[in-house]
Formats: sequence, C-alpha cells, structure tokens
Amino acid sequence: MHDLDLTSLRLFVAACDQRNIARAGELQHIGGSAISKRLAQLEAQVHAPLLERHRRGVVPTAAGEILLEHARAMLATADRIARDMTAYRHGVKGQVRVLASVSSITESLPDDIANFLSLAEHAQIRVDLEERNSAELVSALREGLAPVGICWDAADLAGLQTRPYRGDELCVVVPAGHALARLRSCSFAQTLAHDHVGLPASTAVHVMLARAAAVIGRPLYYRAVVSTFDAALRCVRAGLGLAIVPRQIAAASGGSEGLRIVALKEPWAQRRFAICYRHQDQLSPAARLLVEHLAQAAAAPPAR
Repeated sequence: MHDLDLTSLRLFVAACDQRNIARAGELQHIGGSAISKRLAQLEAQVHAPLLERHRRGVVPTAAGEILLEHARAMLATADRIARDMTAYRHGVKGQVRVLASVSSITESLPDDIANFLSLAEHAQIRVDLEERNSAELVSALREGLAPVGICWDAADLAGLQTRPYRGDELCVVVPAGHALARLRSCSFAQTLAHDHVGLPASTAVHVMLARAAAVIGRPLYYRAVVSTFDAALRCVRAGLGLAIVPRQIAAASGGSEGLRIVALKEPWAQRRFAICYRHQDQLSPAARLLVEHLAQAAAAPPAR
C-alpha cells in the first residue's frame, strides 16, 4: 500500500464528521464530485470500503471506523508539526507537549512549568500543557503521541519510565448541614452510607474508589457523575451528595461557600504523582530539561 495522502484523510474525516459528502466538500472548499473521487481512490488504496452511502448521507463502515481513528491521530500529528515549525520560525527552538491529569494541573504543575519557562536559558522553549485522564495519557505516551506525562503513580505505567513528582491528599467534601460535616475526619466506609458525586469511570479517582469499595464489600452509590472536580463541588453545594476530591481543590472553594472539608483516614488518600515518558534517550533536549526541572522542584524541601 502506498503512503496515505493527508489531504484524502482530511476529506475522509470531514465526511465522517458531517455524515454528508457535499457538506464535507463545502467545509473543505472542494466540490462534491472531487471529494467523492478522492474517497474512492482512498478505498482502492486500502482495499476496503470505507463509507456506507445512504439516502440521507454516509456512515463509516467497520473498516472506515478503524481508518478514522488512525486518520485523526495522523492529522493531529501533522497539525502539531505545522505549529511547531511555525513556532521555530518565530524563534522557539524547543517545544514540549505535556499531558497531565486534572489533579496534577490543579496542584503545583502550572507553577513549576512557569518557573521553568522564566529561566533565561529556557527563553526559546515552549511548553504545551494538555489535560487528559490517566488512561488516555498513558496510552498517548505509549503510542508516541506525546513525550511527557504527569499522572497518579498508581496508574498502569508498565512500559514507561517514571520519576517521582509531587503528591496530594484526597478529602471528603460535604454540604454544611450534612451528617459528616461535624467530623474532623472519617473513614471511607462511613462515606458509603451517603450518596456520592463522582467523576467518570475512566478517571483514576473513580477507579480507586471503586476498588476501595469492593475491598470492604460495600456498594458505592453515585447520585451524580460530572466531568470535573469543580462541577462535583457545585453538586455538593447543591446538596446532591458528598465528593472525594484533592484537598487543594476543596480548600479553594472554602467553607464560606457552604462546604465542609473532612479528612479521609485511609492510607490511599495520600497520593503521589509521577513524571512518565517512554525512554530517557528518546526525549528531546527541551523535554529532558523540563523533566529534570520538575523532578528537582518536587524533591526540593518546601519553602518556609
């Protein structure tokens, strides 16, 4: 099979997204007959039908779904190459893409990156920070889609090299009138008597809490599942249930807004993050500098 043409892949993705070849052509500024010809050539090239054509439009076939996933990744990489080369022409001599879990971003990671970029010797380095859940982050690193990730060290990091980073503490956040609000600390088992507000099943916190509930043989009831910690706290404030979140995020909301923070007694509530990458030798010079800076920042004693 000859090398795949990026323009054809872009048209294929547009057709799948729009479910209509004519609309895809309009968005890509190409006529319907021309895009149909390109897609036919692409099908011949991969030796498989890629689109099922119906009266109301098109949908990808099973083979099309496979190609669509790869096409999105290839186009994203091509777009990053274009951005990076544009940045190089404008004076940026190093660029590092960092994928990070939401917990690490809400802690010290942005400050550590800002300190790195403030150094004169790093003036020509750019850092792109993107939020991902742990599973997506690890998968992207393994596939070579990003050089560096920051996530909870209990994630499945097999095949990756790691260095210790900072940590956080999970706590229980409840409304002011909640039955647990009068306590300074509680066990995870005590929270299971109440409705929870949680994050999606793909997140590290959700997986950890599900495992903890399974160990003690108790069900975990979610009254609401939301996409961010901030949304979870809003649900708690509305009285939908309690949430288990990093203390720094809870502290930012404060008791003045009708929330109470209760310490969680479990040893696993003390979490550590890890800097992870495929292999030290595969990191660019800029990425190696950033990894070293983050590791040293995490190892430094706290300021008094």
